[in-house]
Amino acid sequence: MPPSLREWLPEGHLAWCLLDVIAEMDLSEFYARYRPDGWGRPAYEPSMMVALILYSYCKGERSSRGIERECWEDVAYRVICANLTPDHVTINRFRSEHQDALAGLFGQVLRLCAKAGMVNVGTIAVDGTRVRANASKAQTIDYEKLAETILEEAAEVDAAEDELYGDKRGDELPERLSTRWGRQEWLREAKRELEQERAAEAKPVPRARPPRLREAKRRMDEELGVEQRANAAYEAWRARGVKSDGRKLNTPSTPYRPPDRPAGQINVTDPDSRIVQSRHGFIQGYTAQAVTTKDQIVINADVICGGNERQTLERLVDSSELELDRAGVSDSVEVALADAGFWNTDQIARLTARGIKTLVNPDSAGRKSPAVSRQRQPHYVDMREQLAGEEGKQHYSQRMVMIEPVFAHIKYNRRVDRFQRRGLAACRAEWKLITASHNLLKLWRYGLAPAAG
Repeated sequence: MPPSLREWLPEGHLAWCLLDVIAEMDLSEFYARYRPDGWGRPAYEPSMMVALILYSYCKGERSSRGIERECWEDVAYRVICANLTPDHVTINRFRSEHQDALAGLFGQVLRLCAKAGMVNVGTIAVDGTRVRANASKAQTIDYEKLAETILEEAAEVDAAEDELYGDKRGDELPERLSTRWGRQEWLREAKRELEQERAAEAKPVPRARPPRLREAKRRMDEELGVEQRANAAYEAWRARGVKSDGRKLNTPSTPYRPPDRPAGQINVTDPDSRIVQSRHGFIQGYTAQAVTTKDQIVINADVICGGNERQTLERLVDSSELELDRAGVSDSVEVALADAGFWNTDQIARLTARGIKTLVNPDSAGRKSPAVSRQRQPHYVDMREQLAGEEGKQHYSQRMVMIEPVFAHIKYNRRVDRFQRRGLAACRAEWKLITASHNLLKLWRYGLAPAAG
């Protein structure tokens, strides 16, 4: 008899832990996509594919071709796959088709961590890190260049069709691209509402370049439309000459006229991504957020476009409490810690009113003395006093050790510093899977700790 591959892995190996974890999970959402009558080409066992992807992410291997190669070369992968070797197309298709179900594994892994007694809530840390998008910064262009590119590619397509079908025109935009789309902003709130609407929809990014170009143009037209409408509303308010408190406006303003064509830039490879500032300079990417406990267990994970996190603190705390409730954790959040990027006096006040002691550094990194321009702001002064007190110092000193090592382990030890997929929805699902594998590794090490001692 040939040797059994199961004898080649030592007891306590990550693969065994992972197979035990998969056996405890509810995978009905994965099985629901397959026909129960046996018709069609037989698929790989969904539980095996889930185990393969989870193990690959734990090992820092996210490339579908890299995973296929490991299925041939690595014993642990062969044990998980029962000596089968799914190809990279199958792996990538499974990951795409089951995007939401794979993201849902985050909650199931968190529930297992809670059962093991690893989720000790009381103090939580909230932070975000910049992660590169699957797009080049060089592909971020303005509206004029975008229109030129669409015309050039349309001309190339028409020229190719001319050779096959005869005379064709390629010197104008298609009719579907020349339509103005409503909504965007002159006021900051209008811009924020549009971004929130897009984040809620989170449509997938087209795979082919021509539809991506059309989507990029549609978004820029949409933003200009919102700016024009918001500006018209603002000018109408100015014309009435009355503030919201009933006082009259004393000084007339010069009317603002929005530009005739969209301003700004957009990335034509991944329109959801933005140019954000990281420790290594400006990159094309996203902000990946996480909420962690003192034991560095991730209890919530999300991704936002751009780098502005000032409107996300309350939402992250709320969704963290929801995740904890689903995981069966009855303890409530008592202290929330965040850096200056989350400073928002209204959200801090609402969280404090709910009984959550919220400590957010009001000053950017490196500032020791208070900002002169803000010394008269009561919220600013009060927060500095809290952080200067003994209790505040004791709490806030835990922030970095609670969350920074999580990002360091994910981005540097496991080499997850760039998203593999494109679009906000896909990147959110991928980040959920990445943080779920982080918790899975913590669960594995936690289970080995008593035996090692």
